[in-house]
Amino acid sequence: MDRAEKEDLVASLHRTFSETAVVLVTHYSGLTVAEIGDLRKRMRDAGAGLKVTKNRLTVRALQGTRYASLDGLFKGPTAIAYANDPVAAAKVAVGFAKTNPKLVLLGAGVGTQVLDVDGVKALASLPSLDEIRAQFIGLLTTPAQRIAGVLQAPAGQLARVFAAYADAAEAEEAA
Repeated sequence: MDRAEKEDLVASLHRTFSETAVVLVTHYSGLTVAEIGDLRKRMRDAGAGLKVTKNRLTVRALQGTRYASLDGLFKGPTAIAYANDPVAAAKVAVGFAKTNPKLVLLGAGVGTQVLDVDGVKALASLPSLDEIRAQFIGLLTTPAQRIAGVLQAPAGQLARVFAAYADAAEAEEAA
């Protein structure tokens, strides 16, 4: 990798760090190419990304971003996961680490907050942004559905009473 490529990589990583809501740092030592590919696919499906980068270049890219305090985590074979939804990348990484102990979570940054491994696991246990939106929509529509049901109930009861009277009148006429 020549100097221009390194500068482009640092600029690209700096943009990524500036635009994302969360950055997770992991060790991937011992993972096969297929396992890393599977992790990348899971991250992509969740709306997150995964990059294996050079530590010196990543630390240089962190400078001037809100994740600059993560620079101490970049020792050894590290990979970064990043996403705009803070919970998405954490859920995928924690889930993958449970089934594959070769992926070791080191920590994360959410805004200016630095999380340790327990903080990442706690973040992964939260509902995702899409789940929160769905719950909120459900809360908004439930009262309207209940009101509509309450308003329709008396009309339905009246219709059943009239139908019963009509059936009784027909039965009397037939008899």
